Amino acid sequence: IASGKTPVVDWLAGVLRAAGHRPGIVSRGHGGQVSAQGGVARVPADGDPARYGDEPVLLARLTGCPLVIGRDRPAAARELLRLHPECDVLIADDGMQHYRLARDVEVAVVDDATLGNRLLLPAGPLREPLARLAEVDLVLAHGEPGADVIAAAGAIPVFRLRLAGRELIAPAGSRRSRPAAELRGQRAHAVAGIGRPQRFFDQLAGEGIEVVPHPFPDHHRFVAGDLEFGDALPILMTAKDAVKCAAFAPADCWEYPVRAQ
Repeated sequence: IASGKTPVVDWLAGVLRAAGHRPGIVSRGHGGQVSAQGGVARVPADGDPARYGDEPVLLARLTGCPLVIGRDRPAAARELLRLHPECDVLIADDGMQHYRLARDVEVAVVDDATLGNRLLLPAGPLREPLARLAEVDLVLAHGEPGADVIAAAGAIPVFRLRLAGRELIAPAGSRRSRPAAELRGQRAHAVAGIGRPQRFFDQLAGEGIEVVPHPFPDHHRFVAGDLEFGDALPILMTAKDAVKCAAFAPADCWEYPVRAQ
């Protein structure tokens, strides 16, 4: 799965719930203490991202689904079902290469911008060859899928994926919000510690905002100093980063959440 997996898991959980299912989510918990120590744990919606990882905490808040993390994905799945035997479908966040975890359906999310030279690690960015797309059940492609993606998928259906957002919300739980359109024509700092920061910057630019970009490594552990830019411009950030910055975010700091369409 490429960048954008958190909105896709959120979308999938909603689709399953609307169809009458009771989904649960298992995730590695990358960047959190539990995963680093080899443990397994249920993630509360108000959990500490430093302990559980930024993406699991965000997903627990977004979906309301039971969520358990662990590097050992089958162990995480067993723990989730022990705690919540009512769950009748499990979503594995970024679980394509965890073959010890049996799967009934595979959804691949691809992005031409992250496929690079189409070669496997370490010569390229891919964990598996592009031909792997012919073995999954569904391919979601950011934007227009490339000809090689369509060819690799063969008979597997390929659908376009779009991440859309309109509203800015305060990350500190105050429930303050404002339309993103209010910043049209204005300069703003854009902070992104995600897999592909440029997509976030491009989305804001698409809202007519003059972006001052600040890319950080994926899963970056933010500190207050990271948000000090020496001026009074508003600061915009992704939902994944906002869960880690709520405690020290300045007053004019806003989260720009996106949903998968």
